[in-house]
Amino acid sequence: MQSRAANGLCKQDVLIVSDDGEFAREILARWQRERQLPAFTLVTSEMCRSSRIASFDLAILGPVDQNLGQLVNQLGGDNPILCVATPGAISKLAALEPEIVMVRQLEGWSETVVVLAGEILRRIAEQAKLRHAEEVAAGSQKEAALGRYMQEMRHGFNNALTSVLGNAELILLNESNLNAELREQIGTIRDMALNLHEMMQRFTSLEAELQCTTKEPKSELTVKARAATLGTYNA
Repeated sequence: MQSRAANGLCKQDVLIVSDDGEFAREILARWQRERQLPAFTLVTSEMCRSSRIASFDLAILGPVDQNLGQLVNQLGGDNPILCVATPGAISKLAALEPEIVMVRQLEGWSETVVVLAGEILRRIAEQAKLRHAEEVAAGSQKEAALGRYMQEMRHGFNNALTSVLGNAELILLNESNLNAELREQIGTIRDMALNLHEMMQRFTSLEAELQCTTKEPKSELTVKARAATLGTYNA
């Protein structure tokens, strides 16, 4: 199952599966003391077996009537599972599902569950933010590569554009030899070439603005440093 907090910004979802109503109430009561609360979904093992469970970030399993191993398989997916069970049940389940976080259902177990669950959710959020940052960085690299390509091809593009525009003007100089339809078509070529030229001028202007923006902080810092050395700079 996929996590709903995929980008690390959405509220995280915790699925609590237990056939003991007191189990979920104790977890919720303890979690109320935390600064941040996830969204909770409470289901029984029968509901988990007979219906499709919505996506979640973390599943917490408590006392259930069916086999814990079967319940883990029903949940499936790569999302973490935290299981609270008796020592005997834990020893059996650990051999089958070593990736599950196990908590012994002894005195103070709810404290341990909430602390562990909080750490798991924080780790999930950080990993999601990291993936999001990597995706943004990859997108920026693609855009930068496209920008570099446009900059490299600009000279050749302008040369080709100048040739098109020049030839269109030369043809129009002999417009007396052209019929009305052909004059209109050549005129359209000239006008479109002028439009393309204007677009390239805007691109050049934008590039110059970006270069100035990049240089300004460094220049300002240099001025401040020199002024501070001379004792003449006032913020």
